Amino acid sequence: MANSLNPSGAINPDQQPADVNVGDVIQTRKAHPCGSDQWQVYRIGADIGLRCLGCNRLVMLPYRQFARAMKKRISSVLKPPDSP
Repeated sequence: MANSLNPSGAINPDQQPADVNVGDVIQTRKAHPCGSDQWQVYRIGADIGLRCLGCNRLVMLPYRQFARAMKKRISSVLKPPDSP
């Protein structure tokens, strides 16, 4: 994660943390109170939006908190190729 930060501590705009995309399913280090540890990424912007796959709860996490909480990517949505 430190590689994507510039000296001022801001996120480098051309590098997303942990290389996640909208639609990816990730596993977190700690389980949500509903018991599920699987989340789907629904938004990437100033923060990363996650939807709990156990109870459909929506949460927004700053990049740094998301990078610490993420354990692994379970499934990935492939990006369509860029058209010329």
